[in-house]
Amino acid sequence: MGGFSLNSEPFTLVRDCDAVMVPQGEEVVLPAGQIGYITQALGGSFTVYVEGNLFRVAGDDADALGKEPPPPLELPPNATTADVEKLAWEQLRAVFDPEIPVNVVDLGLVYDLSMEQLPNGDRTVYVKLTLTAPGCGMGDILVEDARTKLLMIPTLVKADVDLVFDPPWSYEMMSDEARLETGMV
Repeated sequence: MGGFSLNSEPFTLVRDCDAVMVPQGEEVVLPAGQIGYITQALGGSFTVYVEGNLFRVAGDDADALGKEPPPPLELPPNATTADVEKLAWEQLRAVFDPEIPVNVVDLGLVYDLSMEQLPNGDRTVYVKLTLTAPGCGMGDILVEDARTKLLMIPTLVKADVDLVFDPPWSYEMMSDEARLETGMV
């Protein structure tokens, strides 16, 4: 992905802001007053273009970009494990590869999601996630993003997200929508 596109939105940081360099995964602090462009605002996080590099900014830091943070998640009071699992899949659809504007579910990167209800009513979730390329420096970032988004779900007290490479990911695992979106039809 080279540079910013015409639909990029300029910004000036209103405060120092934590960011992660894409695709290296290196954590940095972008200083207040830094000017750049928002190239992707999906799933509650932002991909920004600053001085020739791409960075990922978490939704919790939306205010630094002059944006609203995402609203908290809600479940009905009598939510079943199926309701929570449905919300877990929705949350995983909010995890995006910073370089491809397609979520990890439609990319076919989520191999498994299973949930367990504890005796006190709380729940735990286990997810198997892979990457489009094993050497991608963003693996830990995607795992942490998935874990963070899952733990936003009420009643979910533990989220284990394991990075797996067997079977290896291939284009055939993408949803039809993802193939259309990326032009890989």
